[in-house]
Amino acid sequence: METILEIEGLTKTYRGGFTALDGVDLSIRKGEIFALLGPNGAGKTTLIGAVCGLVQPTAGTIRVFGEDMKSNWRDLRRRIGLVPQELATDMFETVLHTVNYSRGLFGHAPDPARIEEILRALSLWDKRKEPIRALSGGMKRRVLIAKALAHDPDLLFLDEPTAGVDVELRRDMWQQIAALRERGVTIILTTHYIEEAEEMADRIGIIQAGRIRMVEETAQIMSGLGRTEAVITLSQPLAAIPEALNAFPLTLGEDNASLTYRGGNGASGGKAEVAALTKALIAQGIDYQAIDIRESSLEEIFVNLLEGHSESPSGHDAPSEGAAA
Repeated sequence: METILEIEGLTKTYRGGFTALDGVDLSIRKGEIFALLGPNGAGKTTLIGAVCGLVQPTAGTIRVFGEDMKSNWRDLRRRIGLVPQELATDMFETVLHTVNYSRGLFGHAPDPARIEEILRALSLWDKRKEPIRALSGGMKRRVLIAKALAHDPDLLFLDEPTAGVDVELRRDMWQQIAALRERGVTIILTTHYIEEAEEMADRIGIIQAGRIRMVEETAQIMSGLGRTEAVITLSQPLAAIPEALNAFPLTLGEDNASLTYRGGNGASGGKAEVAALTKALIAQGIDYQAIDIRESSLEEIFVNLLEGHSESPSGHDAPSEGAAA
């Protein structure tokens, strides 16, 4: 698949000595949705700023659409859209004027039909004559998205696009993002709503302390690092777990009336082992009343990775903060 963004050895050290990015290597495929996850201060916004020309890197190279960003910044930037975290726009201007201005800022001729299409898609058309200061927080966030789309970018950065937005507006925004991908737009997003990344992203990258910890297909992360938990409610308490069940990762509940299984690599592996466990229970004459099975969420996997409790899907330990990316 064609690579649309290639980052090699990207480093950013500020005057005070703080290194926000430390040798980042990252490749983004054309047409994908890529989610960049990491704690506050991990370097997500700095990375986006470097690609969008808002941050001057200390070292490294950025190639966009096959061209070096440093040598051809102006032309390449016209093909990149950015929805920033902060509301950075003139609050006294109307919605329509602001979005039209953004299109012209990138050298595009006026296109009232296209602007209307964008505003209608984001439920902003009825608000087009209102000053931005009069809008709700969610509507202001939509204006930022409209501004980023006004010049029809091929690569779109979304830095916490649904922060401070209610559930209904979040759902509408993600419908628009899905529609953009259908049009071939490549989307890179950061989000604290990890369930969004799990649902929408083709691939996920995890950044910590300015270094990329992992980049994997979303499905691969879920299958490789996911775990199954099963709580088995017993018909009769057990004094101890029988030796015949020692092959299974089991713990006996405090009341001795339940067994908890935690294991399996991914949903299929875990569920298969739980099935084998139930057969072993029956073979041992241990009756049970119920089994409650749940799978790890991406959020749990993400937290475990940052705490250094997980291995990568390939079976190798994920690098610690001090390890090379």
